Amino acid sequence: MTEINTPEMKVVVVIGYNKLDSFCYNGIVGTILEVLNDNDIEFKLIDLFQDDFHPSGRANIPELIESYQKTLTESTHHIYVSPCWWFRLTSMLEAFIDIVMVPEFAYRFKHLFSVYGIPIPLLKHKRVLTFITHGGPFLAVTFFPYFNLVKWRLQFGVWSFMYGWFNSEIIQFFSVPFISDAKRKKMLDTTKKRIQKEIKKYNKKLNN
Repeated sequence: MTEINTPEMKVVVVIGYNKLDSFCYNGIVGTILEVLNDNDIEFKLIDLFQDDFHPSGRANIPELIESYQKTLTESTHHIYVSPCWWFRLTSMLEAFIDIVMVPEFAYRFKHLFSVYGIPIPLLKHKRVLTFITHGGPFLAVTFFPYFNLVKWRLQFGVWSFMYGWFNSEIIQFFSVPFISDAKRKKMLDTTKKRIQKEIKKYNKKLNN
C-alpha cells in the first residue's frame, strides 16, 4: 500500500481591489492574514494592483502569470476576496481568472460526443474560499429577480470547472456600506471563525 503524504497547509489570498482602507481589504483580508499569522500558516498575498497586473493581458509579462500559477499549484488553499461589481467580482479578479486559470492549468475539456463535452477540473485537490462584499441588502441580491446570481454564477459557471463541485465555499456579506460598525465587526468575526475552522479541519486531516 502506497502512503500518501498530505502537504502542510499553504494559503494564497488573491485580491483585485485598490482601496487599502476598505472593509474588503483592511477588514476581511486583514483578518484572514492575522488568523494565518497567529496559527503559523504559510501564506502569500497576491495583490493584483500592487503587482501591476493588467486586466487586458497585453501588459502582463509571462513570468508574472507563471509565478501566479506556481503559487496556486504550491498552495493547498485558495482564498479570493472581492467586492461585488455588477453582479460579479472586480474586473481585476475576473481578468485574473481569464488570464491565469487557463485550460490545461486549471481545467481541460473531455469530449463526449458530437459537439458536447464536460470540463475536467485540474485543481480539484485544492480548497477554495471566496469572500464577497455587497452594497445591496440580502433580500435584493438573493431573491427575485436575481436569485443569488452572483453566488451561483461563480459556483457553477466558474469554480466548478476548476475546483470541482464540492471543494469551494462562497461567503457573502450584505449592505456593508450602510450598516453599523458593530455589524461589520460581526462579519469580521465570522471571517475569523471561518478561517479558524478551515485550519482546524486541515490539521485534523494531517493528523489522521
